Amino acid sequence: MKRKRPAAAPRRKPVARQVPAVTRAIATLRLLGRSPEPLGVNAIARALGLIPSTCLHILRVLVAEELVAFDEETKHYSLDDGILAIARSVLRRNSFARIVQPSLDQLSKRFGVAAIGVKVSGLDHVIVVVIAKSEQPLRIHVEIGSRFPALISATGRCLVAFGDYPEREVLSRFRSLRWDRPPTLKTWRAEIEAAKRNGYSIDAGNYIDGVTVLAAPVLGRGGTMTHAVVAVGVTEQVRRAGIETVADELKAIARHASDLLEAA
Repeated sequence: MKRKRPAAAPRRKPVARQVPAVTRAIATLRLLGRSPEPLGVNAIARALGLIPSTCLHILRVLVAEELVAFDEETKHYSLDDGILAIARSVLRRNSFARIVQPSLDQLSKRFGVAAIGVKVSGLDHVIVVVIAKSEQPLRIHVEIGSRFPALISATGRCLVAFGDYPEREVLSRFRSLRWDRPPTLKTWRAEIEAAKRNGYSIDAGNYIDGVTVLAAPVLGRGGTMTHAVVAVGVTEQVRRAGIETVADELKAIARHASDLLEAA
């Protein structure tokens, strides 16, 4: 019989000292990543609350490092291919992605939903690190690297159910969330308790009206959630596939990933 390891005490996230130049450079990259079109230095400076000359110095360094491209004709900036090299390196080392990608591909193909793997970053946000896109004509648009508030949707219910976070901070974050159809705090708490019992959570049109999201937690050595596998689809489509059926497959994928990551 396999002996269970004692639950480890939750580790506190170290407090990082602010380095303004680094913080501004990262903010610049994120802004350019979100923007649908290249931006000029003044637009970037306004969006980030920077002095244009400071913004220009940051951009010149990023261009020199090939993380940002500069168009001489338009005088606009956009992300450059150097970002892709970094991203590819991260994905190659991401054992979670390698473990769940084949199973998520199968789940997406079988049920016609978007199947996603996310990494948890405390109560700040979750990051999409794996995706299997549906071939259905009506589908949800999500990309690798997309970031979402940690407590939003089904993933957030799992995070509270399988995490160890201060109640006061959880409530503060919950009140700041933006939903299409916000659940009451009482309902949200009940759904968190259901997630603990069932091993998965569901958001039936709260986050995005008409869209159902299912999530199952991937647990680390301390028994807390480090990642999650998620299915996202139009509500009627998910109902036709069978909520319990999709949830059971998600839970199986999550358990498999938990076991392999713990053994690594």
